[in-house]
Amino acid sequence: MIILGATPIGNLGDASPRLREALAAAEVIVAEDTRTAIHLLRALGVESRPRLIAMHDHNERERAAEIVELARETDVLVLSDAGMPTVSDPGFHLVDAAAAADVQVTAIPGPSAVVTALAVSGLATDRFTFEGFLPRKPGDRRSSLRALATEPRTMVFFESPNRLASSLEDIASVLGADRRVAVCRELTKLFEEVKRGTAAELAEWASGGVKGEICIVIAGAKAVEADPATALEQVLALVASGTRLKDASNEVAEATGLSKRDLYQAALAARPPKASPNAQVRPAP
Repeated sequence: MIILGATPIGNLGDASPRLREALAAAEVIVAEDTRTAIHLLRALGVESRPRLIAMHDHNERERAAEIVELARETDVLVLSDAGMPTVSDPGFHLVDAAAAADVQVTAIPGPSAVVTALAVSGLATDRFTFEGFLPRKPGDRRSSLRALATEPRTMVFFESPNRLASSLEDIASVLGADRRVAVCRELTKLFEEVKRGTAAELAEWASGGVKGEICIVIAGAKAVEADPATALEQVLALVASGTRLKDASNEVAEATGLSKRDLYQAALAARPPKASPNAQVRPAP
């Protein structure tokens, strides 16, 4: 089978007993960087010398089929440089290929920068979305942020320390200077730091330069109260275009947060009454 192994994101003490056992038993390790894998083995005191295969963003598609076939014969342990493979790291195409080939895939859970940053951010954790890295180019970055301007869930991003200040400036400009943000730096490491504040405050703080591995956590957009009259117009417009009243009411209710029953009843009341089939038409005088 293929085994996805979550590795420490900073503190070696976070390596689970299961990961240590898997490393010691592994005959084949597929690693984002084989040098990092060798360093991990040595740091954890693992003396075995498995076959190492490099699989990274540039060769994953080409190597996936070979690795899947290898996993039919022996267990293949897959590692990224830090955290869980496939989460903003190589592994997705390999798992997709394994699923298509009916090769079993399992995981050894462990450290995750995404969940750790979310947990310590002080922002809502009941619903969240992971958005990976923001685009490098300022124009593309602002476009991505505009697409997320009304996202109600807490958002988690990775970011380079070199682009942190400019990204926070764009967040303040596009999402609002008062949007709540947490910058989580060097998680689980000696100099771990969580800086919380508004987007504008953190942009000013970051302007002096920040080092280390960075996660940005951004509060979701506040819900805007929908106008029932406008929502009713949307339902009637959908019905006029051929959508069933029930389906139109459900669609608008989901988009606005209003009651689908109330929208349905209001639309029924607003529709003109149907003429009775038995009604007699009086002749014109």
